[in-house]
Amino acid sequence: MKRPWRVATLLVALVAGGALAATWWAEGELEVPRVLVGWYLEFRRADIDAPVDEGLSEPFVIEPGENASTIGPRLQAAGLIRDAELFQLLAEYTGADVQLIAGQYELSPKMSMREILETIHRGRVVELSITIPEGWRIEEIAQLLSERGLMEDRAFLRAAGERYDYPFLAERPEGASLEGYLFPDTYRVRPGISPRELTELMLDNFDQRLNPELRRLAQERGMSLYEVLTLASIVEREAVIAEERPVIASVYLNRLAAGLPLEADSTVQYALGYDAPGASWWRRLALEQLRAVESPYNTYLHLGLSPGPICNPGLASILAVLEPAATPYLYYYAVGDGSHVFAETYEEHLQNQARYGRR
Repeated sequence: MKRPWRVATLLVALVAGGALAATWWAEGELEVPRVLVGWYLEFRRADIDAPVDEGLSEPFVIEPGENASTIGPRLQAAGLIRDAELFQLLAEYTGADVQLIAGQYELSPKMSMREILETIHRGRVVELSITIPEGWRIEEIAQLLSERGLMEDRAFLRAAGERYDYPFLAERPEGASLEGYLFPDTYRVRPGISPRELTELMLDNFDQRLNPELRRLAQERGMSLYEVLTLASIVEREAVIAEERPVIASVYLNRLAAGLPLEADSTVQYALGYDAPGASWWRRLALEQLRAVESPYNTYLHLGLSPGPICNPGLASILAVLEPAATPYLYYYAVGDGSHVFAETYEEHLQNQARYGRR
């Protein structure tokens, strides 16, 4: 069934543009000319500018990544607009669809469709929604907050370097940052939240998610929470497939027990920092380059864990360290599709390298 606005556009086209515009529409080979869309929106002005009814305001949440095609039907189902397709067409025509800001809004049926679109396009939110991905270092989080217009990156970095009185932070080494403790999650925050308030919100979330049971598991493994986070951060950066996290964790725990260096590429990447030519915090390096970087974080050159976490790991990677797979593996090698092959001996590891190709 053809979309109603296309049918109406055809009628306008037949009157104002003649048979040529109708042919374009009927064959579906070209988009409806923009001028005809504008005429159609003018024809529907009453529907665009009239509110639905006199109902009360209600919360309406837009998730990150949503656009008018998904928001419109939800607005219509909530009784906030009458025509989801008209809403989508208006958003696309005005260019608002390229910037519909995630967050929680207070929307009312007393608002017109145009007012609702303007509200979510301008980000007039009760709460903003910001998602911190797993495996990001503090600087990446700061950059995201700056890009979203929530706060300056330097202000957040300063706040992350301040003192916070949480018991779980007491075992951090003197001078250590909050790397590893800024829990990755989707946060809904009010506009104007201060860098320190946001940092405390993330630390509160960490405190809640790393419950007493998980902290007890760390004690049973003979590891401090800081050591767990350090190893979990390496697992987070090294694992691509979720199911491999406990296996990769077992490799590192086995190597620690055997007195072998971890040899994790990600720790060297962390030490090197931002790669301006590649516009990335996580550059790829050949083996000889990895071994040449002198840093306490170079786990090719130094035994044991890196001095601290190299990113902020998610709960799955933390659980992988606390409840690793029971394996004899000491080595793993990237196949190239995100997965890894594992080996118990160095000879097996060399065979895997020969089979899947050296980097």
